[in-house]
Amino acid sequence: MRVVVISGHSGSGKTTALNILEDVGFICIDNLPAILLPKLICEMRENCLPFVEKLAVGIDARNPVFDCTSIPTILQEIKASGVDIKVIFLTARHSDLMRRFSETRRKHPLTTGSLSLMEAIDKEELLLGPMETITDYKVDTTGLALHQLRKLVKNIVLPKKENNITLLFESFGYKQGLPINADFVFDIRCLPNPYWERSLRGKTGLHEDVVTFLQAQQEVTDMLSDLTNFLDNWICKFQANHRSYLTVAIGCTGGQHRSVYISSKLYNHFSAIYPNAQINHRALPRSTNPA
Repeated sequence: MRVVVISGHSGSGKTTALNILEDVGFICIDNLPAILLPKLICEMRENCLPFVEKLAVGIDARNPVFDCTSIPTILQEIKASGVDIKVIFLTARHSDLMRRFSETRRKHPLTTGSLSLMEAIDKEELLLGPMETITDYKVDTTGLALHQLRKLVKNIVLPKKENNITLLFESFGYKQGLPINADFVFDIRCLPNPYWERSLRGKTGLHEDVVTFLQAQQEVTDMLSDLTNFLDNWICKFQANHRSYLTVAIGCTGGQHRSVYISSKLYNHFSAIYPNAQINHRALPRSTNPA
């Protein structure tokens, strides 16, 4: 029996993740008290197999009986009983969580008369600390479109194939802060900046004239070559070590020109080798990110 636990911050996409799992054949239960999980699994193994082989549950700080200190022990006991159980932890930058709640006008489950939205988010992060430390897959949904989250979750839970590692190339701007889920972060602010060319200032690394400008710079060519060789050498080693998810973040000052160009070039190279490669430009509108 396979069990997937969806946890993480309110507003990070947990409900969406459960809906995705339901679409691929999981029985899904949201907002389950962790203490009931062993009993639920036992009951389903005794009475529902082989009809139910895939179960997904949402466990997080919304539940009034949420006990973060007991969860590691509960999950360890479940694993010891022979159940294949994995934890997917969804998170997002605090500013993004606040924006999502403001846009949807939803109430954060931990807000009270004495707790503001920001304080509720901080409190939830503290409560979820033990859960985050035992997670198998941590997914940062900051800036992700629905189709990107869907692809990430599917790649985690569906049967693996050759070259199955999921690569995510992310461009970002240091002005907005570092991506919290990155495995590799490359700072390319030392490269010539198209921003200082007046005709290129309002464009991005996806525009042809910006591409032409950057391709003409020897430092850019050298950086791209070095990064490609480094990742060519090391991605396969991560995959050989049974790593299923790897995020490569490329940062420049504003996340508009250099990082977009370099991450796009890397994506084009590695997507021909690894079918599950993806790209996300955090500082650009979602419509510019490929489906």
